[in-house]
Amino acid sequence: MLKLTGREKSSLFFEGLLTIILLGLINIALITIIQTMIQSNPGVQSGIFIIKQSLVIGPFHAQIWSYQRIVMALLVLIDIGVLWWRLLRRYHLYQLDHIIGELHYIAQGHLDHRIPFRVNGNQQHVITSVNALVDTITQAMQEERASEKSKDELITNVSHDLRTPLTSIIGYLGLIEDHQYQSEEDIVKYSHIAYDKAKQMKNLVEDLFEYTKVQQHGAPVNLMTVDLGQLLEQVGASFELEADKKGMAINVSCEPTPLSITADPEKLGRLFSNLVANALKYGHGASYIHLTAKQLGEKVVITVADDGEKIPAESVKHLFERFYRVESSRNKATGGTGLGLAIVQSIVELHHGSVTARSDDQETAFVVTLPVKQVQKEVR
Repeated sequence: MLKLTGREKSSLFFEGLLTIILLGLINIALITIIQTMIQSNPGVQSGIFIIKQSLVIGPFHAQIWSYQRIVMALLVLIDIGVLWWRLLRRYHLYQLDHIIGELHYIAQGHLDHRIPFRVNGNQQHVITSVNALVDTITQAMQEERASEKSKDELITNVSHDLRTPLTSIIGYLGLIEDHQYQSEEDIVKYSHIAYDKAKQMKNLVEDLFEYTKVQQHGAPVNLMTVDLGQLLEQVGASFELEADKKGMAINVSCEPTPLSITADPEKLGRLFSNLVANALKYGHGASYIHLTAKQLGEKVVITVADDGEKIPAESVKHLFERFYRVESSRNKATGGTGLGLAIVQSIVELHHGSVTARSDDQETAFVVTLPVKQVQKEVR
């Protein structure tokens, strides 16, 4: 509750004292006027006497009525009401002064401050609204700072990842341009290195474009009914040749069959392609990649798992961060950009789902949970 200052309490006391004095003077004046009117009018006096005679009790004729008492009681009640109204009005003014003072303090840039007290009546709605507004503004500012920081980090990371292969391309092509080679084999070697670096840049640019596209507010999502089992079969088939070269088998299972969900098939295909590609690149020593889908009530759970090299526990929680690479395996030599899993998370969020990762000595698995039904207007 609001605590008044000593000065405000003194002011409130003198306000009440002055009101009582003024009301006392008014009461004396009214009583004097009423008595004068009654004494100067014999008809009124006789009427009052008749009423008094009719309102007696017992043999002792105890008087239970007196116009003086009624007038005094009415005046006291009116005085109490006026006094209460004036003190309450003054108290509300003090409350308003405190609220305005708090608003001025917040407006000076103290956005971490909130109006700490509570009051009765409609002014409490003002306090609640002000605090909620400041919370919203603070959160918006924090999100804006985080967004600016994220953009700066994105530019820094992209610049670094583009500069490295670009430097190699310029360097090897410069050797050819300056005829600093011994044989035609050297030219082929330098050209091949430059070509590989150019492909690395191309992959980074494509992943960056895809990432920024799914990160944009209002990113278009073309919702339709998708046979999830068939989509996973297509994804597995597209990587079958590469998996065979690495001695890995891709297996797909779906329960029930068919399993239909509402989703964007193009984005969903990119999501699971990224997860399978991630398993092929970093699942060293794996013999299989399992794609399994199972409906659980109003949700469907899809797991992409391999029995390859374990991901360190301290790295698992960072896997979905942009440009993050596990140093022991997720390096640029594999062609990874560090954006594949960030794209996966963004696509999952567009579909109002979730994605998690787990890894132990037996298996590394990425688990995607999606709602079976999507509502078009809810998708950003």
